[in-house]
Amino acid sequence: MSEFRIESTRGPLVESIHHVSCAVTDPNGVLIAAAGNPELVTFWRSAAKPFQALPLVEDGGVERFGLTGEDLALTCASHSSETRHLEATDRFMHRIGCAESDLACGIHPPLSPAVAKSVAQSGITMTPRWSNCSGKHTGMLALARLHGWPTTGYERAGHPVQARILDSVAAWTWASKESIVQAVDGCAAVCFGLPLRAMALAYARFGVAVEPAPTNLREAMIRHPELVAGDRRLCTDIMIAWPGEIVAKIGAEGIYCATVPRLGLGVALKVEDGDMACAGVALVGVLRQVIAQRGGAEVSRFPFEPLAAYSELPIRNTRQAMTGRLRSAGALHFIDSARV
Repeated sequence: MSEFRIESTRGPLVESIHHVSCAVTDPNGVLIAAAGNPELVTFWRSAAKPFQALPLVEDGGVERFGLTGEDLALTCASHSSETRHLEATDRFMHRIGCAESDLACGIHPPLSPAVAKSVAQSGITMTPRWSNCSGKHTGMLALARLHGWPTTGYERAGHPVQARILDSVAAWTWASKESIVQAVDGCAAVCFGLPLRAMALAYARFGVAVEPAPTNLREAMIRHPELVAGDRRLCTDIMIAWPGEIVAKIGAEGIYCATVPRLGLGVALKVEDGDMACAGVALVGVLRQVIAQRGGAEVSRFPFEPLAAYSELPIRNTRQAMTGRLRSAGALHFIDSARV
């Protein structure tokens, strides 16, 4: 299998290498391109959020609670704890009749360095709504209320909310429920381990689905990219740069997934050592090769110039002088008849 990697340079030398495994599939599960081990079983982490949110939409939650596109985008978010994210979470919780005390997610430093610095300087006491996963958890609470299930313990394996979500993950990945590894995510909810190829399949199917529930959720993410991540975050910026052409979602420990609906493709990658700084560089590098090979006459719809800040990341020393960079290297292997 081809090697695709992220190189960390210092001066003229490559100082470190971060290996990447990747799968690119179509909605039928056909492997279009790959690097490393596309069958690598790893945890989906926050890139699973659209499929954790789908049961709420499929089961009638939008109609029951009058949910908006902002609410749906927030269910899929790993947000930056910006003011707009906190306010959107408050509105979402109010709509479903829950309070912040119902959230089972813990507290962590904001994902945005700027917000984290502001919080530290101001002495703000963060609460669960500040969690990047507060939208996901609010969606899980909404699913419990929709069905009349207990809200206590909604985040734990064995609760009806998690059983319903497991059904969704299995259905979209074509993985048997028995084969899906379950563990506890960083936000205390259940997370799912399965092959990268299965994750890519789910995203490929999500990108072209015509049923109301996935369409509504996909369109909510596309129309409200600022809620999916935040300022200077790749998930947000790539959906702004390629409006309507991509849905991208980061996950912890070097996971990134995306769908390019126009091309009917899903992408799932894992930076194998879990380096999060490398994950966005890897996604841009993978997409650059996929668009070049599969974009055809549509290639102009996918400009990479607005993503230059994510294509290579500067490495700086303690005096903020640039000493090297993170950059993608190597090539995907294209399995079909596309040019390699």
